This record gives sequence, structure tokens and C-alpha cells, in this order.
Amino acid sequence: MSRILKNYWKILPDFYWSSILLRVPLATLFITSGLSKLPYHAADGMALGMPALVWLLVIVSEIGSGVGLMIGGLTTLPRIRDNALLAGLGDMLTRFSGIVMCCVITGIIWTVLKPDNLWRFITTDYLHFSLWVGGLYFALRGNWAVRATQLNSN
Repeated sequence: MSRILKNYWKILPDFYWSSILLRVPLATLFITSGLSKLPYHAADGMALGMPALVWLLVIVSEIGSGVGLMIGGLTTLPRIRDNALLAGLGDMLTRFSGIVMCCVITGIIWTVLKPDNLWRFITTDYLHFSLWVGGLYFALRGNWAVRATQLNSN
């Protein structure tokens, strides 16, 4: 039994595209959301009660986190993940993009939605909650499959 558990990662098939199934829709949503705010007008942010600089930061963060999540996903491809430096940078970029996504969605929740009850928010606004959880997933996980492969090869 311990032998099976010890070689667990070697027994399972390598399906490194699985994280792409989550990355593509999440990144696409953030990129298109940021692009929909262009061209930049400070008045658009003021309508939501945000200063001009914060509104610009929201736009850059949405586009940047989506692009960063996709680039981080490209570093999970076999030839790229074999390079330890690129694999490590891709992992950091994925984690950073996830953190930025959580920050953007938290800002939306606090400034625009202003829920009075956490449980009601979770059960009724599943879109923003799901986006927040998706960002948290990549912030905590990063490119974990790449790291597990590197650890197993040593």
C-alpha cells in the first residue's frame, strides 16, 4: 500500500492541459472585462465612486491578471516546464495573477455590491463568488503540477 502511495504521481496519467480548462474561461472573462473599460475615462470610475487612479489600476489589473494567467499556463507545456527557471517564473506569475484577481473581485464586492450578509452573497451572487474562488485557486495552487513533476524527477 505504501508503495502505491509513494508512486502515486507516477501512476496517474499526465494531463497537464487540465488547468487550461479553468484558465481559459477565467482569463478570458478578466481580459474582456478590462478591455470593455477602454478607452479610459475617469468619469466611468467616478460613477462607481472610484478615483481616476483606482479606476486605471482596475483596468490594468483585469487585463494584466488575465494575460498573466494565460502566460503562466503556457509554462506548463512539456518543453517549457523542463526549464527550471521558466517553470518557476510561470508558477510565480500564475500565483501573482490569482492574487490580483482576488483583489479585483474583492474590490468589486466591497465598492459596488456591498453585501450585508456573507452567506446571502455566497448563495445569490455565484458569479462574483466563483470568480473570487477561481483567483484564489490559482493564487494558492500556482502551477503545482509542474512542481510535482520536478520533485518526482529528482
